[in-house]
Amino acid sequence: MSLIKILPEDLANKIAAGEVIERPASVVKEFVENGLDAQARHITVEVEGGGTRLLRVIDDGVGMDADDVLLCLERHATSKVKEAADLHLITTLGFRGEAVPSIASVSRLVILSKREGAALGTLAEVRYGQVRKVHEMGGSQGTVMEVRDLFGNVPARRKFLKTKRTELAHIEEVVLCAALASPEVGFRLQVDGRQALSFAAGDTLGQRLAAILGLKDTSSLLEIAWQQDKEGEVAVHGWLLSPDKIVGPAARLRLFVLGRPVRDRMINHAVSEGAHGYFMKGRRPAGVLMVSAPLAEVDVNVHPTKQEIRFQRANLIHQAVAQAVRKGLESYQGQVKKALLGSFEPAPARQGAALRISEPCPASPTRPLQPASLYPLPAEKQAAIPGNSCPAEVVLRADYQPTPGAGQGVQQQCRPPEAKERALSSPEGLGHISYIGQFQESYLLCASSAGLVIIDQHAAHERLLFEKLKKQLARQAVARQILLFPEMVECTPAQAHALQRYHDEISEMGLEIAGFGGESFVIKAVPSLLAHLGPVEVFTGIVERYVAPELSSSRARRLEDILATMACKGAVKAHHALWPEEGGALVEQMLAADVFSHCPHGRPVYRLFSADEVKKWFKRT
Repeated sequence: MSLIKILPEDLANKIAAGEVIERPASVVKEFVENGLDAQARHITVEVEGGGTRLLRVIDDGVGMDADDVLLCLERHATSKVKEAADLHLITTLGFRGEAVPSIASVSRLVILSKREGAALGTLAEVRYGQVRKVHEMGGSQGTVMEVRDLFGNVPARRKFLKTKRTELAHIEEVVLCAALASPEVGFRLQVDGRQALSFAAGDTLGQRLAAILGLKDTSSLLEIAWQQDKEGEVAVHGWLLSPDKIVGPAARLRLFVLGRPVRDRMINHAVSEGAHGYFMKGRRPAGVLMVSAPLAEVDVNVHPTKQEIRFQRANLIHQAVAQAVRKGLESYQGQVKKALLGSFEPAPARQGAALRISEPCPASPTRPLQPASLYPLPAEKQAAIPGNSCPAEVVLRADYQPTPGAGQGVQQQCRPPEAKERALSSPEGLGHISYIGQFQESYLLCASSAGLVIIDQHAAHERLLFEKLKKQLARQAVARQILLFPEMVECTPAQAHALQRYHDEISEMGLEIAGFGGESFVIKAVPSLLAHLGPVEVFTGIVERYVAPELSSSRARRLEDILATMACKGAVKAHHALWPEEGGALVEQMLAADVFSHCPHGRPVYRLFSADEVKKWFKRT
């Protein structure tokens, strides 16, 4: 007697339901996707009892006639796949033909559907897989799918559902993803008779995302738009929440491939790579990204839930997504400049000045004057300067290290005798920004047409140095300082191993070392940026990064992390007093840079307080 037997139809359907229907949200997902495939313009989802008591999805799509209503209840009955070749060119959200019969086998299902132009529609009632009633009935064009008592005949499945609140959260997420994938379609979610979500038809993707995040407009979003040169290859578009904006729990990254919501670790990793240096540790990008690729290179038939996919050229997709996010964040700098500087054109004759201090001036009691030799003066002006007068024309270089002062509060230092009154001119002719002074010897205060700007001097200088080092590294020309007396250092076994393995990389960054036998090494040169530090301190700071357990396996990411550490050590520190010309020069360099809004570790560089905010503080509105 044969041990292998063919399963009864109802048991096969229940097993299929276990794969496709994980929870009430799975039912909503299948019905909403069917509505979108049916070209619906409006979709309504009604939920009661966390989804187990009632789930109703109403769409105004093309609808079904009587034959189609009965056929959709059969396993593997679909209008979207006709031959094997179609499996490699899937353009619809649903295609398996398993969902409806699987749902019908574990619930009481009612289908009401009517085609456009038909006099009457068709109503079918199914009770746990058994068709009980089919008859004609009036109704509007489209389809109504109603599920009651989900898992009523499979109590074990219902027992393992989460709380009502959790299940409703999953249903809401399904509706939000569908609303983002099809912003031109209107969506409405009703929970126990109250309206939980509502989106009007005809939105753009940016408008739909702003509505989901509770934003008034798209000003806090940055657009991602990137496409490969080759026609028909890979394209990435979407919107990301700006790094400094914090909203509610709806702010998460949602990924779509060919219009299908997916969960993909590789794409998430690519987004993190592209956003590296703009988000602080622990914060992740939020928004929506749409990835398009040739249909033949995307396998969507990996899992019954269709939320997992496979790419034929995963490296190409990873590179495209990372580059798209990086380019989008770089272009975001232009938005920041407009926010800081306003949009008006500057007057032909620049009026006013950032500093209006008489010169010469005596040494201030809040900050002792520094010897002229401490400042990087132009060669033609390095003449002897009286001890009680200001140094001549101070310029803050990218590698300048100031001497700390003792003052606190806003610094109003004296000006160089030769310096003229001036306002800082913004790049691209967008307006003026005037340097006011230094607060707590850590923050630079500026006034612009947009309001009051506070700049973290260390973070701003750190980003400038980081970008400079990246350019030098790209040219394999990181400036180095040859030591007059080479210094010997003893390494740990882990450090010695790192030096041998990453010797070429370390040399590219300006640290020149040579073996001296065993675990002894000689430091011959250090990066010029860090020449003010001790050679051993520089050596340890760089080599320890290669020993750290979180060392990235990606060479590009690894080098960027090391350069960020170097820039942090080389940048002007907090509680270092700056002359007004030094602070002003730093602000000018910051605004002229292509990237300046965040330090390499993701900390924000500036904070803008608008004129309206300041007025509210003083009750002048």
